[in-house]
Amino acid sequence: MNTASRTQIEIGPALFVGDDPALDFVNTAYGVEEGRRECLGSDAQVLEWLRRAGLPASAKSEAAPGVLLEAALALRKAARGLLERRKAGELGDAGDVASLNRTLALGAAHQELVWNKQQGPQCEKRRRAGSAEALLVPVAEAVATLLAEGDFSLVRRCESPDCTLWFYDRTKSHHRRWCSMAQCGNRMKVAAFRARRKAA
Repeated sequence: MNTASRTQIEIGPALFVGDDPALDFVNTAYGVEEGRRECLGSDAQVLEWLRRAGLPASAKSEAAPGVLLEAALALRKAARGLLERRKAGELGDAGDVASLNRTLALGAAHQELVWNKQQGPQCEKRRRAGSAEALLVPVAEAVATLLAEGDFSLVRRCESPDCTLWFYDRTKSHHRRWCSMAQCGNRMKVAAFRARRKAA
């Protein structure tokens, strides 16, 4: 996505309704027509999203401005395409695996033992500082894990016709239909209630 097309879409808040970091990342662009929203409009917004998602993110980078943003948008595009293919059951068509694998190849991590007086010894994963794009490795890992290990009968798109958000149905009954009750569930239930009253 180029800068010109990005400026036509309003910047919106990040919605963490996917119950999976890979789906929350894909959901950083959502809505249809005039309701379209983009959560990633700058390097700083990418870093803020990573922080809010609980993924390791450091602002230290020698990269030129915009490099992290462009890498994030390219990764999101590849992730969305792979997710849609996997959901459609297209197992033979890999899609843009190369883009995802390029980001995964940037990963350089090691375990470190941290000895905390209150909690005792713990192992923590540390990532070496690298390129700006390397900050997206945890996102790429989440996408790869979802694609390889996720139960795609539970990966769904919100049933609201004007919603594009994805979620992983982790409810006990596995009957979740909406991205969230607050966003689409209540609105759709009110619309159904009004339709029933009008028909009566």
